[in-house]
This record gives sequence, structure tokens and C-alpha cells, in this order.
Amino acid sequence: MDKRVAILGIIVENADMVSKVNELLHEYRDYIIGRMGMPYKERNIAVISIVMDAGNDVINALSGKIGKIDGVSAKAVYSKTSV
Repeated sequence: MDKRVAILGIIVENADMVSKVNELLHEYRDYIIGRMGMPYKERNIAVISIVMDAGNDVINALSGKIGKIDGVSAKAVYSKTSV
């Protein structure tokens, strides 16, 4: 399996779903290099950036699972090179 570095951008618009997002991130912790979360109080949302080193299937699986959570959006950006 080729591994790539990717950034997973997550926007949480439903604060009640933060625990579900965190549970999924915990499940995928072996692939996560770093994480940065910022509350945006003026808009009542949270913005989370996740840096991952994993295969496309792993990154897509996490992005898809997070995107299925009510009030949460996720999008991945991939490096062009793989190892």
C-alpha cells in the first residue's frame, strides 16, 4: 500500500457531534501526525486540521465516516508523491 501525506479539513457546525468526531480520530490515531483545532466563536463552529500519513483507502475512510456525521463536513487534500 502506497502511503501519502494528506491534510483532512473538518468543520463542525453541530457542537453536539464533537465527541463522535473525536472518537473517530482516536480510532485512526496511528495514522495521524498532528492535529490543530480552532473554535470560531463568532460563527459557532469549530475548524479542525488533521495531518495524516496513510494509504488513500485509510484517509478516504476517515473522511467519509466524519462526513456522515450530522452537522460535520470533511475534505482531504493529498500530497502528489507517495511512498
